[in-house]
Amino acid sequence: MARVVVRNLTKKFGNVTAVNRLTLDVRDGEFVVLLGPSGCGKTTTLRCIAGLEAPDEGEIYIGDKLVNELPPKDRNIAMVFQSYALYPHMKVYDNIAFPLKMRKYPKSEIDRRVREVARLLKIEELLDRKPKQLSGGQQQRVALGRALVREPDVFLMDEPLSNLDAKLRVYMRAELKRLQRELKVTTIYVTHDQVEAMTMADRIAVMNNGVLQQYAEASEIYSRPSTVFVAGFIGSPPMNFIECTLVEEQGEAYLDAGAFRYKLSEEQAKLVREKASSSELLLGVRPEHITLHLKPVEEGIKGRVYVVEPLGAELIVNVKIGESILKVKTPVHGELKVDQEVWVSFNRDRVYIFDKRTEESII
Repeated sequence: MARVVVRNLTKKFGNVTAVNRLTLDVRDGEFVVLLGPSGCGKTTTLRCIAGLEAPDEGEIYIGDKLVNELPPKDRNIAMVFQSYALYPHMKVYDNIAFPLKMRKYPKSEIDRRVREVARLLKIEELLDRKPKQLSGGQQQRVALGRALVREPDVFLMDEPLSNLDAKLRVYMRAELKRLQRELKVTTIYVTHDQVEAMTMADRIAVMNNGVLQQYAEASEIYSRPSTVFVAGFIGSPPMNFIECTLVEEQGEAYLDAGAFRYKLSEEQAKLVREKASSSELLLGVRPEHITLHLKPVEEGIKGRVYVVEPLGAELIVNVKIGESILKVKTPVHGELKVDQEVWVSFNRDRVYIFDKRTEESII
C-alpha cells in the first residue's frame, strides 16, 4: 500500500493542454475517483501516474518515491482497463498468472496466488476457460484478478465497468468497493458516471478541461459544490440554474429572474454583497429541493407544466416559468396535465447562488 501524490502535473498533446497544473494527494488505502466528462483529462492523469504517459511538468510520488523517470513495471502499480485486455489464446488461469510468470516467480507461489485471487473473486470454476467463453462480468473479474495477483501498492482503474449492462454494473460497484475495503489497497478510479463515483469513492476529484474543480467527499461535493460546473455535473437530474440580477429595494435584497423575484435573507444578502463580482448571478436549486403545489402557497412561484417524466414512485415535472424550465423531482401527484397551472417553492436551506462571471460559489 502507498500514498500517491501528484504535484502541479501538466500534460500537453500539441497545442491541447490535457491536464493543467493538477495537484492531488491520495492517502494510503484510500479509494479516490477521478470524475468528469470525456476529454476532461482524467484518463491522461491516470496514464501519467501509471507511467504510460510522460508529464511535461510536475512530479508524481508513489509512497515516498519520485517516479517520474521510472518505467511502469518498476512502479508496483496494477492497471485495469476498460477493455479488460485479456489474452484470448490463454486460459483464465494463465491470464491471471501472466504478471507473475513475467517476474519469474516459483510455480508453487504462482499457483498459490492465482487460486487465492480466484477464490476472492469467486471465479475458481472459470480457471480452465478462455476469455471468449466468459460473460462481460466474468471477464472483468479476470482482469481484476490479474491486477490483484501482483499485490501492488496502487490500483489504477480506467472505467472498468463501462462495458457491463446496467444491472451488472450496480452489482460490480458493490463488489469492487467491498474488495477494496478488504484489501485496503490505494485505488485511483476513473469514470464519467457520477453515480459510480458517489457510491464508491472515499473522495472525488471532479475535473473539467484538464483543471481540478473540486476534491472532497461525495457528500460535500453534492451539498457544497464549489463551481457551477460541479453543481451541474453532480446530481440526477442536474441542478437547475436561473439567471438573475441582484436588486435592492427599501432595505431588502432580491434576485430578479424576470418572471419572479426571490427574496434573500439578511445573511444571504451580506454574502452576495461581499463575494459577487457584479450584480449578475445564477440561482441554483436541485430538483429534489423544489416542492410542487397544485394551489397557490406563500412564496410560491407560478408556472405551467411543460413535460412530465414518470419514474414509478416519483415524477420529474418540467415546469415552465417565464422563459426558464425547472425540473422538479416530486412524488406522484395524481394526473398532471401539460399546460396545467402549478406553483413551486424552494427549500430555502438548499438554495445556491453563483457568480455568473467567475462561475464560483457564493452560497
